Amino acid sequence: MPLVATVVLAGCTEDPAGAGSDNNLGYISGSPYKEIKPADRKPAVKFSGVTESGDKVSSSQFLGKVHVINFWYAGCGPCIREAPRLESAFKSYNGAVPFLGVNTYDQAATAINFETAKKVTYPSVIDVNDTAVQFAFSASVPANAVPTTLIIDQKGRVAARVTGVIEDASILKDLINTVVAEGS
Repeated sequence: MPLVATVVLAGCTEDPAGAGSDNNLGYISGSPYKEIKPADRKPAVKFSGVTESGDKVSSSQFLGKVHVINFWYAGCGPCIREAPRLESAFKSYNGAVPFLGVNTYDQAATAINFETAKKVTYPSVIDVNDTAVQFAFSASVPANAVPTTLIIDQKGRVAARVTGVIEDASILKDLINTVVAEGS
C-alpha cells in the first residue's frame, strides 16, 4: 500500500514556464489553495519518521500546536523556488509554528546539501525508503504533487493545503494565521 503514496507524490507539479520562472504565461489550473473548515476535517494524522540528521520525529510532538508540513525533494524546480519563502515564513513565527519537511525522493546527504545551499533551518523526514509519512497523509488529504504544503491544526488535522509552489510567504502566513486564530 505505501507504493500508492510514492506514485502520488513522485513528480513535481507542472511549471509551464520552466523551473525557476515566476511567469506562468497565462496557465490556469484550478486553485492551488484549499482551506478545510474545522467541522469538515478528517481525524488527526499520525505519522513518524527519521530526519536527515537521524532524529526520530512523530506527529505526537506537534499536538497542541499549529504546524506546517511540506512535501519536497531537491531536484524539484518548484521546491527550489519556494524554499526561501518557506524559510521566511518559518522564521517569522520564532518557533511558535513548527515546520517539518518531508523529502519524498532523496537520501539524507542530498537533503542536507539542499538545505545548506538554500539556508533551510527546519528539519525534514527522509521518507523515500518507506513512504510512511506520505502514506499516513494519503487517507486524509492526498498530496497530489510535489511540492505540497499542509497546515495542520492543534488537533493534528489537516486544515489547509497548498498544491504546487508557494508564490509568496505572505500567502502561507495568511493560511497559518487563520488556523492559529481558531485556537485563540
